[in-house]
Amino acid sequence: MTCKRVTDRFAVAPQLSPEALPALVQDGFSVLVCNRPDGEDDDQHAAEVMRAAAESAGMRFHHIPVAGGAFPAEAVAAFGQVRREAGGKVLAYCRTGTRSITLDALANPEGLSVADRLEQAGAAGYDLSALASQLAE
Repeated sequence: MTCKRVTDRFAVAPQLSPEALPALVQDGFSVLVCNRPDGEDDDQHAAEVMRAAAESAGMRFHHIPVAGGAFPAEAVAAFGQVRREAGGKVLAYCRTGTRSITLDALANPEGLSVADRLEQAGAAGYDLSALASQLAE
């Protein structure tokens, strides 16, 4: 599993397996966010399977699916709320991590400048420069 740390309290990852979650809890993660719609790929685990595994491992689970490059205001707001109220380390995942880091940049739960959000994403291996104008809104 490739977990990319964005900050001390936030990381993103590609698709996870239920078996990976106990190790994430040992690493200090207490909240798991799935940004994949169910059925996106044949080999992905359904959100309810991941919810059960997360809760069994001692994590809180949130399903905030986004698809097709669209980031509805409701999804951005929900993601921001989860991040602000987490009270611990958050790991968000999707197919590659790109949707998760994009949601975080759009939600801007830490109130960072556009440049700082682009720099954080870039340091984690994600180029969000094409979203600069959206981030400035």
